[in-house]
Formats: sequence, C-alpha cells, structure tokens
Amino acid sequence: MRKYEAMVIFYPNLEEEKRNSLLERFKGIIQSGGSLTTVDEWGMRKLAYLIDDLAEGFYVLMNFESNPEVVKELDRVAKISDGIMRHMITREEE
Repeated sequence: MRKYEAMVIFYPNLEEEKRNSLLERFKGIIQSGGSLTTVDEWGMRKLAYLIDDLAEGFYVLMNFESNPEVVKELDRVAKISDGIMRHMITREEE
C-alpha cells in the first residue's frame, strides 16, 4: 500500500448536503481498498485564477493509503461528478 494525497475543489454554490454526500462517496471508495488517514476541510478559499467565471472554491484535502486501483477509481468518479471543480491526486514520497 502506498501513501497518497488528494486535493478536491468543490463548486462554491454547491449545497452542503450534496458536498458532504460526495465526500462520503470518496471516503467509501478509499476505505474499500485502503485506509483514510486524514480529511482536512479548508473551506472557502480564493482561487489563483478564474475557473468557470468563479473566483472561489471549497477545498478538501485527504491523505490516505491504498493500492493504485483505488486511486484510478477515485480519479474516475471525480471526473464524472458535477459538483467538483478540480481535483488532483499525488503519491507521497516514502
């Protein structure tokens, strides 16, 4: 199992209930084949540049350990989810 870090930026106008359900879905995917270390909700932050004419986004940082198949599934689900503005999953150095 390898260590990963996932940064997810949700649309600022997304309802809290929908954001939490998406976050729970991600947690479920991670826990199906690994272990979730931390989930850090940064809240609303200003973006470095406009994305879809929006200047803010809701940031969530997740640290977890899993196999590469879980990362692929997490990436796939993040790409097709409507409430996610941007996401990035990186492997942490040993």
